[in-house]
Amino acid sequence: MNKNGSLLIICLFITLSVCAQNKEVFPFMNPSLSFEERVDDLVSKMTMEEKADQLLYTAPAIPRLGVPEYNWWNEALHGVARSGWATVFPQSITLAASWDENLMFEVASIISDEARAKFHDFQRRGMRGIYEGLTFWSPNINIFRDPRWGRGQETYGEDPYLTGRMGLQFVLGMQGDDPKYLKTVATAKHYAVHSGPEPIRHVFNAKISEVDLRETYLPAFRTLVVDGDVQSVMGAYNMFRDHPCCANEELYGILRNEWGFDGYIVSDCWAISDFHTFQDYTQTPAESAAIAVKRGTDLNCGVTYKHLAEAVEKGFITEDELDIAVKRIMLARFKLGLFDPDSLVPYSSLPLSVNCSDYHNTMAREAARKSIVLLKNDGILPLNRDIKKIAVIGPNADNFEALIGNYNGIPRNPVTILKGIINKTGTKSEVLFSEGSHLAEGLHNLFPVHSEYLYTDDDEQGIYAEYYDNPDCEGEPVFTRIDDNIDFYWEKYSPHPDIPHDNWSVKWTGWLKPPVTGKYFLGSWGSSNYRIFIDDEEFLSYNGSHHAFHREKGIQFEKDNKYRLEIVYRNLSGDADIKFLWATPQEDMLEKAASVAQSSDIVLLVLGLSQRLEGEQMSIDIDGFKGGDRTHLQIPAVQKELFNRIKQTGKPVIVILMNGSALSVNDIDNRANAILLAGYPGQEGGNAVADVLFGDYNPAGRLPVTWYKSVEQLPPFEDYDMEGRTYRYFRDEPLYPFGYGLSYTTFEYSDLEIPEELYPGQEARISVSVKNTGCQKGEEVVQLYVSDEKASTRRPIRELKGFRRVSLKPGETKTVSFILEDEDLSIINNRNEWIVEKGWFTISLGGKQPGFKGRLDPQFTKVLSGRIRYK
Repeated sequence: MNKNGSLLIICLFITLSVCAQNKEVFPFMNPSLSFEERVDDLVSKMTMEEKADQLLYTAPAIPRLGVPEYNWWNEALHGVARSGWATVFPQSITLAASWDENLMFEVASIISDEARAKFHDFQRRGMRGIYEGLTFWSPNINIFRDPRWGRGQETYGEDPYLTGRMGLQFVLGMQGDDPKYLKTVATAKHYAVHSGPEPIRHVFNAKISEVDLRETYLPAFRTLVVDGDVQSVMGAYNMFRDHPCCANEELYGILRNEWGFDGYIVSDCWAISDFHTFQDYTQTPAESAAIAVKRGTDLNCGVTYKHLAEAVEKGFITEDELDIAVKRIMLARFKLGLFDPDSLVPYSSLPLSVNCSDYHNTMAREAARKSIVLLKNDGILPLNRDIKKIAVIGPNADNFEALIGNYNGIPRNPVTILKGIINKTGTKSEVLFSEGSHLAEGLHNLFPVHSEYLYTDDDEQGIYAEYYDNPDCEGEPVFTRIDDNIDFYWEKYSPHPDIPHDNWSVKWTGWLKPPVTGKYFLGSWGSSNYRIFIDDEEFLSYNGSHHAFHREKGIQFEKDNKYRLEIVYRNLSGDADIKFLWATPQEDMLEKAASVAQSSDIVLLVLGLSQRLEGEQMSIDIDGFKGGDRTHLQIPAVQKELFNRIKQTGKPVIVILMNGSALSVNDIDNRANAILLAGYPGQEGGNAVADVLFGDYNPAGRLPVTWYKSVEQLPPFEDYDMEGRTYRYFRDEPLYPFGYGLSYTTFEYSDLEIPEELYPGQEARISVSVKNTGCQKGEEVVQLYVSDEKASTRRPIRELKGFRRVSLKPGETKTVSFILEDEDLSIINNRNEWIVEKGWFTISLGGKQPGFKGRLDPQFTKVLSGRIRYK
């Protein structure tokens, strides 16, 4: 039977099924019609109130039309997040350090495989809530213009070209290649001119030149729209040129009229309410809702669009204007196949077994290995496998959080650096561990409270638990038991078949018996809502809607005393997880670490940051960190003290850095034997780091951002002008430049071929030969930079316009070719026009940026340069 015959049978089956249920058959249910025809039919049958409701991210069902409910909020920045176990890849900024487009595409394809498999499993279980859909609010392609921005870790770095290429591959991998159906929807965010500071993101008004807008802040978005056909764009919180980004005619005009974007636009969460609460742009929610839809924001993450019916009644907006937005968002649902039988949608056959598969775990390790950047090496690396004693020291050495960054999923078997070293060395080496210091002053690594310190009223070990089928611990519990401790992750399930997967609760009661006298830090990791009571007084609570990181609070406990403990947990939606954690009193941490170092042959010192220090609009306010952002670029003082103490032992020290934003590690650069940047490397980070340290993998990562010597080298954080920022406009000497990274082998460039002249519309074909002149197999990242020697407007010092990661055996030579087009040489001139001006351009190719010598000239390689005259 041919395809048309199969489709007719399916349509007949749908018709018979609907008739059997005494429901009307509508044209929009017919898969043989075009998506546009089906959308027009569906929207024509909806009431005004139904249309308004569909523009909320929590779109309700329309039973009379057979339209199911749908929640548009889903996350997949570097793995499916907040939706059960998932493969967790390196954080975005860490993946960007791979400079590998093929890897990025493979990672995104795996993420979308898991997303599809999870979605169809949720459908079979009747689950349609938050984090259970196919519309993902990733990638973040904002420009990481300033290392103080806490959310910079979510981006692909400071360069528009690198960001655009990596983001493009993410979109292609997420949305799939079927000619009819989308695999998932990717969302390019946050449009546009958005990169901190976090504490003022709701009120900030970005005012920049047309040059910076068009040449820095918009190119990556254009790439994803024009080349990637991204189906969704998320508007930013802040204002741009006196208008909110989510109601900005200028930005939306560029998006739709210049670039031809035909997808839907979603607001950042509760950004529409900012119009009247923070920005004084409107007076009422109804006005805010109306102007947002009229200007082009189709979908509201938030609740302001609940006032759309009122806005229509008051004449702020017409129903016809609502129709435009409704059709855009419904078209996406049709393209995802949400109204069609699974048999027609190719991605629906992905089994749940793909989730966290062995292959996906293997790729997580490969992604982490490819993303590691070797910043310094005095020859100590790779390590000798005959080392007898290895000290692994530092607050991030055995820290799960430092693996995963923010907007993360939950991996089944995360491998910390300590575990990775133990895995690698086996019985050949003795591995000694000491934490050495806290993460920062007042911020501790927390671990589950063991059952030996928990007791019931009957003095049994553990804690008494009551599990309820409602969110308020009301009535009789469904069941009770004694839990050994509070360390649970139920995913999207519940503890009992009679308890729903959402809207349930647990109450734990018992006694806490601390082992020693001193100051403890109690905390939690959990989702939804919980309250912790000590001696009948509320000690710590969280009232949120989605997954959050550890929170902590100090308290003095006396040994041999017991303290009344009650914890109430409410799972309202999403993942179900709760951990009761603590950090016990620790004395002489420095000296214990020094003793471990002294008794070892070599020290692996694991330092850096974590998602608890840098991230999205956080409450943190300690030295160096405020509101999620950085106030300076140094590592926390307690970690600097640890480094100094370990150096005093005289042992060789290899520093492993785990962080999302750049660090001013000037002293460490001067005194450590080697420095390895692991970033936030994902679930296989520990194994990947061990592979690199012991030479089973030759590092080839390159920095996607500039590492500055000090925050004093930078303009004010609030200044969005690009002068003095990033490698393109920074004129001082950095600690490490953009594109920098070392290898265990060496490379040599030769035979540069560049045309002497170029005419409008003509392509410039450029090639160079690169040879592995060392003794080990390795990968080189060939980088192409363009410098406009003279122009009518301010030009960058140089701009990345091509890169390629190539693998070379010892002695092997490969020719790498690039094509430059007019677009790569174009600028915004002094009349704010896109144009290629006549004149000379310098083209540079090598494994680094041109212009750096001495210490910043890795592997003694040369950058080859030539000139093109554009006539």
